[in-house]
Amino acid sequence: MPVGVKSGRPPIWTKRQLIDGIRWRTRAGVPWRDVPERYGPWQTVYGLFRRWQRDGTWKRILERLQADADARGLITWDVNIDSTICRAHQHAAGARKKGHSRGSRPVVSPSSPTTTRSGARAAG
Repeated sequence: MPVGVKSGRPPIWTKRQLIDGIRWRTRAGVPWRDVPERYGPWQTVYGLFRRWQRDGTWKRILERLQADADARGLITWDVNIDSTICRAHQHAAGARKKGHSRGSRPVVSPSSPTTTRSGARAAG
C-alpha cells in the first residue's frame, strides 16, 4: 500500500470544522447537542474531543502553545494566591449546628419528676 493513504471511507467533515465546533462549544458553554450543524454532527465533534482528551492531544497542544509563548516572552509566570476567597468547610470553621449545642442541654429534664424508691412504692 502507498504510504500516507488511509484505507476506508474518506472523512466527510474536515478536522478544521470539527475543531471549530469544539471551540464554539467551549466558548458558548452549551451542551454538545447544541453544536451547530455547520461544524458536523455533534456526536462526531464530541467523539474527536474525547479521543484527543483520552490520548493526551489537548495536553500536548497546550504545552506546545505555552512553550512557544514563553519563548517569545508573552507569558509572565507569576503566581498570586488571594486568601480572602479561601473558605474552610463549615465543620472546620467551628460553625454551630442548628438548635442547641450538646454542651448546653440539661442532663435531666426539669419537667419530668424524679422517681425514687419511695415514690415507686407509692405508685405501685
